[in-house]
Amino acid sequence: MLVKSRTAEDHLQNLSIMFGILKDYRMRLNPKKCAFGVSSGKFLGFMISQRGIEANPEKIKAIIDMERPKTTKDIQSLTGRVAALTRFISKATDKCVPFFKALKGGKRDITWTAECDNAFQALKNYMSKAPLLSKPLPGEILYLYLSVSGTAVSSVLIRKPEKAELPIFYVSKALQSAELRYPPLEQLALALVVSARRLRPYFQAHGIKVLTNQPSGKCSRNQKFLAD
Repeated sequence: MLVKSRTAEDHLQNLSIMFGILKDYRMRLNPKKCAFGVSSGKFLGFMISQRGIEANPEKIKAIIDMERPKTTKDIQSLTGRVAALTRFISKATDKCVPFFKALKGGKRDITWTAECDNAFQALKNYMSKAPLLSKPLPGEILYLYLSVSGTAVSSVLIRKPEKAELPIFYVSKALQSAELRYPPLEQLALALVVSARRLRPYFQAHGIKVLTNQPSGKCSRNQKFLAD
């Protein structure tokens, strides 16, 4: 449970409302597991502060310090760690394609190719500079950039305060079976559907402008968030 406020006065009022709700439902809190009046802290595996949402440094370190996978279990461990941080990773699925290829066949020992090694090092480099995710203001217009590759659909939700472009959330999904044969326009529609489902709270609270790197849609001038 997290209660956040913009000012100390608002925070006291919000806490009063929260305690009223807890009282109505006869719920109790463990004082040893509560923290009040803090400006930052860990919540649901992420670091929350006034600056925004950051990836848990421990989870990032677990990827950066990981040795080169030698078995199927090692790769599954790697992709699992990536999955826990996908909201921070641009085109996460595309970055993991070489690892998925190495898993094909179901053998315990894997064939670790040069492509796998390059992808592994690129992933570590990216995670060492994992982006800070911004938080939108109430009613702010947001922008959703869609991207389609031969193996996945991806998107990034951003906000543009004072001409800056700040990422809010990254989404990525591997194309499966029949989806791989979809025409580009249908894959683009799939990217929008996947993103809308994943980002439902943002779609409900904000106006969102959708842009894409495909000729069939409106192209953005700056694709830096989906270019990594």
